[in-house]
Amino acid sequence: MWVSPMCMYSAQDGFSTDFHLAHYSQFAIRGAGLILVEATGVLPEGRISPNCLGLWKDEHIDGLKRIVSHLHKYGTIAGIQIAHSGRKGSTIPLQLYGTRDSLRASSEEGGWPDNVYAPSALPYNNDHYTPKEMTIDQIKKVQQAFVNATVRAEKAGFDVIELHCAHGYLLHEFLSPLSNKRTDEYGGSFENRTRMVIETVRKVRAVWLQEKPLFVRVSATDWVDGGWNSDDTVALAKLLVKEGVDVLGCSTAGNDPRQKIPLSPGYQVQFATKVKENVPEICTVAVGIITEGQQASDIIQNDKADAVSIARQFLRNPSFVLSTAHELNVNIKWNNQYERGKLKTKYSFV
Repeated sequence: MWVSPMCMYSAQDGFSTDFHLAHYSQFAIRGAGLILVEATGVLPEGRISPNCLGLWKDEHIDGLKRIVSHLHKYGTIAGIQIAHSGRKGSTIPLQLYGTRDSLRASSEEGGWPDNVYAPSALPYNNDHYTPKEMTIDQIKKVQQAFVNATVRAEKAGFDVIELHCAHGYLLHEFLSPLSNKRTDEYGGSFENRTRMVIETVRKVRAVWLQEKPLFVRVSATDWVDGGWNSDDTVALAKLLVKEGVDVLGCSTAGNDPRQKIPLSPGYQVQFATKVKENVPEICTVAVGIITEGQQASDIIQNDKADAVSIARQFLRNPSFVLSTAHELNVNIKWNNQYERGKLKTKYSFV
């Protein structure tokens, strides 16, 4: 069980701030074994918003190294998700700015309306900019940016990197026939639509230390007829194993506003299970509305997935690891400064 990457939209020109240090440290202090730092742009235009973290220049390394150092101090494994937003870039995070007429971030707001690009010139919806179709040179540039960000992540001391191929961002856009209408070697057939991801993974694996795990997160289905689906995900997983990917996180959706998502507790676990049953060589991660300790334990104990990644529940309860251990009657070591808060009775933790 670990902390999922969750965008905090609190960076300045891609640089981490004191907020990030406090935010990630709180989970480490409270027992999280692995923390994945939020989606971090491999290029300035690869951010979702002007407030997103970046790793496109060496100057970003020191701030992230500071975070890694704190996580390691409390025995936590430090990971980072590297990403490119594609057609969902240059937007405004509403949770920080409140209600407004459009999600589009203008140049005056730090956005890049003239530099939004994607596999095809198709906007996500009317609230996003219409992207330019990428040239082959741009594709190669983005692949190299993932490589460069990986090298910088290594210099920052991260133990894990995750390539973000989910939620409608650039790499997912290449995978799905709903967002990829190209007629060259990067579009059309399954082999062509997966080419961008496979080539990027191959180049990243070549510079990421072999003894360090490489994660990939995908949206296992678009929840739209004619889109990317769970059978495609299984087929992709088989290719990723051959490229040295160790862990596959199975999320869903985010690529088409027509999606019909059957929200319910653990609704995405089925996709991790399907990959696990069909591609046992790769470790699978279940995500999505996993909010109870017993629920998370059951997923693992019943062999539905190899790991569970928790997001918003950690925002509601940063001590979720400790409260889960208490709920399941598992004795774990608390951080020394917090030891006196450890409950030794049957009473509720929170």
